[in-house]
Amino acid sequence: MKYFVIVNPTSGRGLGGRSIPQIEAALKTNGLDFTLTQTQKMWHAAELAETAAQNGYDVIVCAGGDGTVNETINGIMRARQKGFAHSAFAVLSIGTGNDFAGGVGIPTNLNDGLKALKANRRKRVDVGLVKGGDYPEGRYFGNGIGAGFDAAVGHEADKVRWTRGLPAYLIGVVKTVFLYYNPARTEIILDQEETITQISLMISVMNGRRMGGGFQLAPEGDPTDGFFDLCIAESASKFRILSMLPHFILGTQKKLPEVKMRRAKTVAIKTLDQTFPAHADGEFISLNASTLTLELLPAALEIIHAQS
Repeated sequence: MKYFVIVNPTSGRGLGGRSIPQIEAALKTNGLDFTLTQTQKMWHAAELAETAAQNGYDVIVCAGGDGTVNETINGIMRARQKGFAHSAFAVLSIGTGNDFAGGVGIPTNLNDGLKALKANRRKRVDVGLVKGGDYPEGRYFGNGIGAGFDAAVGHEADKVRWTRGLPAYLIGVVKTVFLYYNPARTEIILDQEETITQISLMISVMNGRRMGGGFQLAPEGDPTDGFFDLCIAESASKFRILSMLPHFILGTQKKLPEVKMRRAKTVAIKTLDQTFPAHADGEFISLNASTLTLELLPAALEIIHAQS
């Protein structure tokens, strides 16, 4: 088999670049036939992955964080749309959150990821497609979409340079509570059957289970079941939001009166007053979205995962 390894050298505050010698040594020791390339710009991983899939690589490996993972998934899926559906997907987790990996059963550290790559244990997972914002033609995602509060939190967390993962997102939450507190009135339509109209603090549409390095937004989520898991929170006071925070970390938020948990295959989100920020797998798809439409693509991606 031929492996194409995409490394984002800036992932994990530079951990990606520092990990290249370890990655190359492990792949050589395991006797794997590989080509390793570093990303050089935004969306480069998508371009590299699409070309690698078209060139017949058996496994496309992303060594990076959730942003690079998202780009790589988009490249693989774009190649699939053109008839090149042969390539499997693997992740070597060296990012700040590693939420996609954690949600689909891929190791969230580099050493175990390299072991999983050698073991070559596979399964198929669902992929989401969102249209709207800066991507009217659509952008694929593996973990989840966030509209409103959690998108604003991610924006603030990105500004924190001295720590990463869950601590950075917790800092982002506190800052966002006092800086972004103007949620939109939204209409949310699930499978064209149920409509929820409310002032929505946060709308999370999850394929995986967690976001932000540890917020369990879909604790019962299963990326192989053919459904999105939604966590929809109504507006609340600033101090109420802070008191709700531990529930989202523990995954017990469904007991909160402000929270609705739902499952659906298609989701349409429309603002009824002001626009809202939105992200896909932690990457902004709009700072001022007015509509988003989401569709689940069952078993669309073959991945290499950890031994159970």
